[in-house]
Amino acid sequence: MEHAPNIRIFGLQKLSLLDFPGRVACTVFLGGCDFRCPFCHNFELVDGTASPVMDAEELLAFLSGRRGLLDAVAVTGGEPCLQPALPELLRAFREMGYAVKLDTNGYHPTLLRQVLEEGLADYVAMDIKNSPAKYAQTVGLPTLDLAPIHESVALLKESRVPYEFRTTVVRELHEEADFHAIAGWIRGAQRYFLQPFQDRDTVPFAGFHAPDASQLAAWLAVVSPWVGEARIRGAD
Repeated sequence: MEHAPNIRIFGLQKLSLLDFPGRVACTVFLGGCDFRCPFCHNFELVDGTASPVMDAEELLAFLSGRRGLLDAVAVTGGEPCLQPALPELLRAFREMGYAVKLDTNGYHPTLLRQVLEEGLADYVAMDIKNSPAKYAQTVGLPTLDLAPIHESVALLKESRVPYEFRTTVVRELHEEADFHAIAGWIRGAQRYFLQPFQDRDTVPFAGFHAPDASQLAAWLAVVSPWVGEARIRGAD
C-alpha cells in the first residue's frame, strides 16, 4: 500500500489460538464504542482512558515480519466499525495474505455491509446483547434505536461470509424469556454461543455474576433448536 490507514491501535495480542476459529492469529484492539455495557471487559477502550500503543504503520510492519508464523488477524475493540478507515485496514491485512476476523456490536450496518460485499472479512462475530426488549438496559443507554442491530443480523444471515452470534450472559441481566426472544430473532443463524460473564478489574460496575452451569445449559437448550450450532464458550 502507498500509505497506512489513519487508525490508532490500542492493543495487540501477538498470538492467539482462541480468537479466530481454526487459525493462528494476532488480535488487534481498536478504541471507542457507542455502547456503555456495564459488564464490559475492555471499558478502558470505551471511555477513552486507554492510550494507543502504536499506529497502523507500526502494526503493518509487525505483520510483515510475522508472515508464516501467523495466518490471521482478529480485529476487536471497542467497536471497530466506528473507524471510517476500517475497510482500508482490513484490505491491507488481506493484501498481506492474512485471513481476517471482525468483531462487532452490529450498530454500524452500512460499514458492515461494505466489509461483507468487498470480501474484507473471512469471519464475523456479532454480539447479541440481550432480547430486544432489554437491549437498551443491557448496553447502558437510556434509549436505543434497534433498527441498525436488526439490519446487521439480517446482513450476516444473508451473507456468504461465515459468522457467529454470541451473548455474554450475566445472571443479573438475563433470564429464560430473553433466550426465547433471541431464538426467534436469530432463528436460522449459522452459530450462536453463550459466553458466561467473567469479572475482571476493568469491568466498570461491580455486582455482576455468571449464571451457574445448570442455568447456562437450560438457556442453551432454548436456543439450540433454532440455529445450526449452539454451544457454551469459555465456561470453567
